[in-house]
Amino acid sequence: MQQAVEQQDALAPYRRLTIKIGSALLVDGKTGKLRADWLASLAEDLAALKARGVSLVIVSSGAIALGRRLLGLDAKVLPLEQSQAAASAGQIALSQAWASALGKHDITTGQILLTPNITEERRYFLNARTTISTLLSLGAVPIINENDSVATAEIRYGDNDRLSARVATMIEADCLILLSDIDGLYTAPPAKDPNATHLPFVAAITPEIEAMAGGAASHLSRGGMTTKVEAGRIATQAGTGMIIAKGTENHPLQALMEGGRHTLFAPVETRAQARKRWIMGTLELKGAVHVDAGAARALGEGKSLLPIGVTRLAGDFERGEAVAIYDPDGREIARGLATLRRDEADLVKGKNSARATELLGIGTRSEMVHRDNMVVLMGLEAKV
Repeated sequence: MQQAVEQQDALAPYRRLTIKIGSALLVDGKTGKLRADWLASLAEDLAALKARGVSLVIVSSGAIALGRRLLGLDAKVLPLEQSQAAASAGQIALSQAWASALGKHDITTGQILLTPNITEERRYFLNARTTISTLLSLGAVPIINENDSVATAEIRYGDNDRLSARVATMIEADCLILLSDIDGLYTAPPAKDPNATHLPFVAAITPEIEAMAGGAASHLSRGGMTTKVEAGRIATQAGTGMIIAKGTENHPLQALMEGGRHTLFAPVETRAQARKRWIMGTLELKGAVHVDAGAARALGEGKSLLPIGVTRLAGDFERGEAVAIYDPDGREIARGLATLRRDEADLVKGKNSARATELLGIGTRSEMVHRDNMVVLMGLEAKV
């Protein structure tokens, strides 16, 4: 397995990447100025990846660090209102820096600022994912950051490692890359233990792996290897791999493409499996769909739920919200994400697909629940 990790080009298997850039990489800690040469080298790396057909999403810190200098704020720890003000001023400079660096390679950027409700609440999640996907389809590179100008200590991701993991899973990235000041995970902090060994590959994030990083992350912890491993847990459980690599030198992604040292965290399952597990375990049910025996049998065979098999509906659900599906005996046989709103579902229930399309309009999907967004229950276990 180590051979597979230390291949010549660590990024060759991936077609969609989320790359997290920390403040310490973008901004000189002594002067507060942008590390322009470093950013220019990174932009060259990103252009090279785009040239071979890779879709890129950047999660970039740096707004507060840049804003401090712009507003003349010298305190090591800023009060909340000054931190928010620095983020507001710095975000403009950060966005301009990315647009300029990538613009030199004819790459358009788009700015997206997120708060935790956007990745945690389904309606906002779908809207954000659509915006990012549209930017990618148009060849642009989304630049994403937490909206620190309005975030409070109680309502924030806590660090951009976790944010980048949420973004990577939201857009179904193949891999999340965390560029850091260290070239991966070691058996102990190498600065403290000269006998610490670098780990090129992590098959699963176990308590032993957490201990190597410094213990399980808390909700309020920020930065360091602990939050990187926590980001790895979020990403890998959703079917996205993660790489931790050193980013302090110029051309950090080129280094990975040339076999540079890193740690690869393997995804624990496919994204499709992870998506269905998420549907089963974390979404609040908004409605119920009762089906006839034929539809129940079709669901057991892995087919989508079509309107013709629906006998009764309950609840007030929107598109993308979770519903439970019941057989004629009232047993829950599946859960999934509704393709139609409740009023649309009422209009077409019991009707064949052709009639449903007539009623809903051409271009509207006529399934009640698509099989890709459904978990079929087998006894007490979910068939994913």
